[in-house]
Amino acid sequence: MGMTDTANEIASQPETWARAASVDGAALVAPGKRVLVLGCGTSWFMAQSLAELRESAGFGETDAVCASEFVPRRRYDRVIAITRSGTSTEVLDALRQIPAGTHRVAITAVDGEPVDGLVEERILLDFADERSVVQTRFPTTLLAVARRAYGEDLSHLVADGEAALAAQLPGDISTTEHLVFLGTGWTVGLAHEAALKVREAAQAWSESYPAMDYRHGPVAVAGARSLVWAFGAVPESLDEPIRGAGATPVRNGLDPLAQLVLAQRFAVALAERKGLDPDRPRLLTRSVILTQP
Repeated sequence: MGMTDTANEIASQPETWARAASVDGAALVAPGKRVLVLGCGTSWFMAQSLAELRESAGFGETDAVCASEFVPRRRYDRVIAITRSGTSTEVLDALRQIPAGTHRVAITAVDGEPVDGLVEERILLDFADERSVVQTRFPTTLLAVARRAYGEDLSHLVADGEAALAAQLPGDISTTEHLVFLGTGWTVGLAHEAALKVREAAQAWSESYPAMDYRHGPVAVAGARSLVWAFGAVPESLDEPIRGAGATPVRNGLDPLAQLVLAQRFAVALAERKGLDPDRPRLLTRSVILTQP
């Protein structure tokens, strides 16, 4: 990878994951509490993964909602807002609608921003903050914090991240025009995030789906210039219809967060091949701050 901020931040992930081991993630657990997780863009996809991880670990009902679509119809004991910058308008607006008495938690990378005044508790991942508009290490680091908090053994994670940085990129980047990412359980959010990286950095055609839904229509557009990536425990039975469409399935035995690193690298490499600067994605800014009418 080149010396762009995006490439450097992708390469730093094993280090930030190692540092995540010392972060207190107790605010993400709250056993028995009904929890809502909010975010926009990448943070919304991380909210989906976090919600699935928490609920499947047995800590209680957990919903994930895109902050711009939040309507205060349901009662929650705790709301977790994910916002790298601490300034995203839709996240702040959603927090302002949370009923009094609900415990509010922010996961952010920057100290002293507006989100601080809207929450009772905060997890600050300033060591995983990014210069790049395109998020890479902040979202993966927050999931490393959450997974440890939910009781997972991540002793393999740093080594898998380093392996993903050293691995050869799959497929043929010179002929690939279409990328599809599939996940199951908590890795569905990772699949959505991988597809977003390709769109943001490389302005390329990418899709993402829950794995077993891929055969219910989306496989129809796959062809010889398609790579179909599996995140986590995606059934191998899907490889047959993928190959039948002329596409190439992509699998490896790395941790799903490390699999995402490989997809991030692919997005940057594809951007550079197209003459694009991944540090300056088209029409995007580090934080979406809306002007009130």
